[in-house]
Amino acid sequence: MTNLSRRQFVGGSALAASALTLAACGGNGGNASADAGKANAKKSAIVVFAAASMTESLTRAGDQFTAKNDQYELSFNFDSSGTLKTQIQEGADCDVFISAGQKQMNQMDITAASDVNTEGLDLIDHDTRFDILENKVTLAVPEGNPKNIQSFDDLASHLQAGDILMAMGNSDVPVGQYTQKILAYYNLDEEALASAGTITYATNVKEVTSQVSAGSADCGVIYQTDAYSAGLTVVDSATKDMCGRVVYPAAAIKAALNPEGARAFLDFLRGDEASADFSEVGFSPLANN
Repeated sequence: MTNLSRRQFVGGSALAASALTLAACGGNGGNASADAGKANAKKSAIVVFAAASMTESLTRAGDQFTAKNDQYELSFNFDSSGTLKTQIQEGADCDVFISAGQKQMNQMDITAASDVNTEGLDLIDHDTRFDILENKVTLAVPEGNPKNIQSFDDLASHLQAGDILMAMGNSDVPVGQYTQKILAYYNLDEEALASAGTITYATNVKEVTSQVSAGSADCGVIYQTDAYSAGLTVVDSATKDMCGRVVYPAAAIKAALNPEGARAFLDFLRGDEASADFSEVGFSPLANN
């Protein structure tokens, strides 16, 4: 993970507090420095694992949360939902999980059907689970749209002709799974297309977005929110019939080291302030519906 782990964060806080205390002993304003050190040492870390497509909006909401709840410090890990699920399953410190699809959450929810939670995992606190957001799957193109791709129907024709390169997420990534459903909707053989060199893959939606932004792919299937954040042109949006609804569930982890903080942050995410942050980048908040 690129973010500090809880242990690194707590250790860093302790060192910072010690440094402030030493400084307080050596000069004027010592009481203020000591008080600042004590306040910093009391901060409680909340580790949040969230889908990469939430990077901008959730970071903004997190800043608002900590501004109002200065006893907490947030540490984010943004990646594909499949990668995050694996990290949690392998014992990574995590208090809150927000997935870009129901599948990864269900795979860790003991109340989910056994044909989904095939390993019998009991890793999330089901009582805290709720659907937080809805997104849209879109077809985005680079600046200028060199291949003049106008719709998903148009995409299907180009793929059959083999004259474009489409970027999509891997099969263990929700955006890749939605793309696979779209290919199936058009009766397109993904394996054959990949062998023909008309598909390029990425480990998460941000990588797909980057390929389209750089023009290394002629188009890409990404979320509406990522297209908005990257300033990409969206030429079409997938319908429910094509790939289903794109709903993001959120929940606290059963083994959370900070269950109180996890619940506090989840409660904040249900509110109007966080919902406004999500709406700004193209999400449809569901928690207040």
